[in-house]
Amino acid sequence: MAQDRVIFHVDMDAFFASVEQLDDSNLRGKPVLVGYDGRRGVVAAASYEARRFGCRSAQPMAIAKRACPHAVIVPVRSRRYTEVSRKIFSIFDDFSPLVEPLSIDEAFIDMTGTDRLFGQPIDAAKMLKSRIFDEVRLTASVGLAPNKFLAKLASDMNKPDGLTVVHPHDLDGWFLDLEVSRIWGIGPRAAERLSRGGVCTVADIRKMNDARLKHFFGNEAQRYYRLSRGMDDRLVTPDHQAKSISNERTFSDDVESVEEVQRVLLEQVENIGRRLRRKNMLARGVSLKIRFGDFQTISRSQALDQPTNLTAEIWHVARNIFDLWAARSFQPVRLIGAAVERLGQANEQMDLFIDSENRKLAQAELAADQIVARFGRDAVKRAGTMRQKPGD
Repeated sequence: MAQDRVIFHVDMDAFFASVEQLDDSNLRGKPVLVGYDGRRGVVAAASYEARRFGCRSAQPMAIAKRACPHAVIVPVRSRRYTEVSRKIFSIFDDFSPLVEPLSIDEAFIDMTGTDRLFGQPIDAAKMLKSRIFDEVRLTASVGLAPNKFLAKLASDMNKPDGLTVVHPHDLDGWFLDLEVSRIWGIGPRAAERLSRGGVCTVADIRKMNDARLKHFFGNEAQRYYRLSRGMDDRLVTPDHQAKSISNERTFSDDVESVEEVQRVLLEQVENIGRRLRRKNMLARGVSLKIRFGDFQTISRSQALDQPTNLTAEIWHVARNIFDLWAARSFQPVRLIGAAVERLGQANEQMDLFIDSENRKLAQAELAADQIVARFGRDAVKRAGTMRQKPGD
């Protein structure tokens, strides 16, 4: 009989704001907003003291300031957050080789079969939290479950500094009453649309027949059918084992600007390119995922002319795919995602760059990677990822 899976989702608590409070004792216990304090500024992170006033990440700074006029606003320090993140992920690696990063401050960890090393899963989770606090002086919330979906859901249930265990046998006791917005991928606007149709809880989704599921979720109907039953068979996949590397973003409101969606897409391609080069891997294909407010999701893909890990070449193909779709049938976007596929080790194709016109481009991107590794993602950015200032 196969061993039950043990999946951790580890999520640092108000990461950027917590790092600021760690570094400046004068900020501890105060409402802190991390972000740009300007006309078009956005909150990158809000401390838990600020969240009590309704402040949250991705909120316009002007709205957050009205909600909490006495909040202390500090600028984003990407270099520092990256430095702390590396220490945290180093701890993750000590617990399991199967660590799948989701962002700078959260990851899935497959702890299946590690009980001989760390004891029972709950003891391992406590040990992991203790090490993070002892070595980094920050708190993390951990969700422990038999799959990724439930683990991520659990990690958010008792923040901050939480540890929540989901047992399959008592899942329905609390799961069915959850609001639909707690399901990964259902944002405020989608939840509002579902509510108008009488679908407010996970139990309501379970009651839906195939036609009704299709009506509300489009070609994602089967996914939400499974999630409403706590089912998720996705594996925890580290970058070096992945058959693809992806990056996607769900917007809080459907984005109507082609330029804004394209800007976010370029950021995703930059991140993917860096991950490929860091893992010494090459991609042979590019795909895009686009979801609309009604949950309809489309995907488009294209093969690369030759295996590559150069951001410029990946972006050339990704932008062609996007521009072709946008010119024909653009509509407001709820989610945009990019992925590279059919990966292989770079040493299989090392002659690609020898005496080729891509040599200088490869050297430039590797130099940029080194700068980003040292000073953070904001140290080097393509012009297309910059938000335009008023009057530009």
